[in-house]
Amino acid sequence: MVFGNKMVLYGEPDDEEDAAAEEEEDDEEDMVDPLETIRAKCEASEHCAHPKEKLEACTSRVSSRSHTEEECTEELFDFIHARDHCVAHKLFHHVK
Repeated sequence: MVFGNKMVLYGEPDDEEDAAAEEEEDDEEDMVDPLETIRAKCEASEHCAHPKEKLEACTSRVSSRSHTEEECTEELFDFIHARDHCVAHKLFHHVK
């Protein structure tokens, strides 16, 4: 089928479209989410050490039992709160 000066083949993409799609994929691979890197740094920081230890202790205690009603919701929320508090002070320095 001919469309204008360009022939369109069904099922076979243009070389230009392939190159544009590959270039877009390369750009996505190079991008790193600053939030993820800052979260990782904050999780390893001294500020989050105590809540993280409590969460890990609770998780290991709950997973070692077969029948328990205990959940680690409070410990998880405490850890997330501490991590997000750390992230909040650092994140907006990286946003343009």
